[in-house]
Amino acid sequence: MKAAFFDTNGPAKTVLRVLDVARPEPGPGQVRVRVALSAINPGDMWMRTNSSPEDFGPVGELRGRIPHQDGTGEIDAVGTGVDPSRIGERVWIWMAGSGTPWGTAAEWTVVPSEQAVRLPEGASDELGAGLGIPAMTAHRCLHADGSPKDRAVLVAAGAGAVGHYAIELGKIAGARVVTTVSGAEKAALARAAGADLVVNYRDADAARQILDGVGPVDRIIEVALTDNLDLDLAVAAPGATIVTYAAQPVDPTLPVFRLLWPNLVLRFVLFLTTPRDALLRAAAEITSALEQDLLSPLPVHSFGLDDVAAAHEAVESGVTGKVVLDLR
Repeated sequence: MKAAFFDTNGPAKTVLRVLDVARPEPGPGQVRVRVALSAINPGDMWMRTNSSPEDFGPVGELRGRIPHQDGTGEIDAVGTGVDPSRIGERVWIWMAGSGTPWGTAAEWTVVPSEQAVRLPEGASDELGAGLGIPAMTAHRCLHADGSPKDRAVLVAAGAGAVGHYAIELGKIAGARVVTTVSGAEKAALARAAGADLVVNYRDADAARQILDGVGPVDRIIEVALTDNLDLDLAVAAPGATIVTYAAQPVDPTLPVFRLLWPNLVLRFVLFLTTPRDALLRAAAEITSALEQDLLSPLPVHSFGLDDVAAAHEAVESGVTGKVVLDLR
């Protein structure tokens, strides 16, 4: 089968190559998926540039890894302990490349059965492929400190992948959602996702717009804590939680007294180390939302497998929407 592969760290065009490797066989508790779409996340850039020797494993006769955690496809084989009736099932995939070299950037991948989740009829491959890390991270950020029902939630970067699903899953959970964006195109995406209020964070009165629109916020889902902490503190309600799921090149300087006085909570969320029960709950509730047609895809930018390096560069350039490899 054809697969993207790297065995050293570096720029996409330098280290990524497409090879013919042996098709994997599912082990006990695993399923094999014929991949339709392989979705690319910023974390895949980090893995490509920061993998340690322990992260590389056997891929056929080589030692390295196939990138990407998320995707969609169809189960075509199962290992022992998995119901054979799953063969032929369309699925969305999460955490494919964690603890294993078999990511989704290949014609086939193998994952634990529970990490290939049934894709409801009517849900497109494009929608399913964009879930995984973004939607499950958004779910964890929303629910780690209790239900967001009837709470005011601020979502930073509402046109990003995590932000998009934080808006949609927040509304499903009964939250009032305000989001920040940087321009008109991104504002339109955030409104389409269902945000109650959309604010350009570059506006000098951004904090006042948020406070006038929804009042002090109870939960803040943050992608850029260093850049946005002043705005977050200006709109946080007493006892609010600021949940951040990404690291910037420069760590923030924490104004401890401003955090102490209103009894704020700082929480950090990393998908790869999130408790397993929280991930399984997220997968179940995301699938329930899919069944009710309550989730939508971001704009999709498709590349062929042979163009995997260009696809990585598109992610690194900050393109709005979801970048995928189309293996159909």
